[in-house]
Amino acid sequence: MATALSTTTLLSWRRNPQHVYIQPSSIRNEISRTAPASVSKDSFPINEESDRCTRSLLVNRRTVLGSGISLLGFPGVSLAVVKQGLLAGRIPGLSEPDKEGWRTYRRPDEKSGGHGVGWSPIIPYTFSVPQEWEEVPVSIADLGGTEIDLRFVNPKEGRLFVIVAPVLRFSDDLGDNATIEKIGPPDKVINAFGPEMIGENVEGKVLSSSVAEHEGRTYYQFELEPPHIFITATAAGNRLYLFGVTGNGLQWKRHYNDLKKIFESFRVV
Repeated sequence: MATALSTTTLLSWRRNPQHVYIQPSSIRNEISRTAPASVSKDSFPINEESDRCTRSLLVNRRTVLGSGISLLGFPGVSLAVVKQGLLAGRIPGLSEPDKEGWRTYRRPDEKSGGHGVGWSPIIPYTFSVPQEWEEVPVSIADLGGTEIDLRFVNPKEGRLFVIVAPVLRFSDDLGDNATIEKIGPPDKVINAFGPEMIGENVEGKVLSSSVAEHEGRTYYQFELEPPHIFITATAAGNRLYLFGVTGNGLQWKRHYNDLKKIFESFRVV
């Protein structure tokens, strides 16, 4: 059973002009900002707001994570043994629908684990989606490049994506037994990796932040606006996992509860 480690904290509410903004961590002063590269749209129809969620990285990860704020040295989680083949592309990983019409996706062990700096087999992850959600193709030409591991979409309800990044790409000393606590506290993680998820700086956009624990693994959970997006961050082995669930304004209003349920279902197994 999940154990909540900290309660939700409202950091901003952009629609209330009388709200007093809480200034973000001083770490943002050290963020290097670059303009996003020009890329083509996805092959499935989405609006401009949700398309921003997987633009290329705008923040130098090493600059943010190597700033003056010290990393937390919590005990690591044992590296799971993963038997993984070299089959690339889309491999079915969805269960049959349950009584409520939801299916569980588990990353197939046979799916390849990427390539390049910091390559290693990927410890599988799972999440649940309504029956109408479908996996869509991912390629190295996609927004986010080789670190985008998976995409799902329902044109009427929203979309999700998973980024799996080798920690070696932003840190030299986390080794093969990384935890999200070793990478940094929640504010540091969202400042460093939030821009990779939404395509712009996260200052003034974080509505809530919480920490949860499931079977000994810690997960940082965030809700941002705009754009409307839930983000989960965790780490396992030598990988950082980022799970994003997003939708346009109408989708967010009509399907908020289902989108939140998808977001809360993410686990690394």
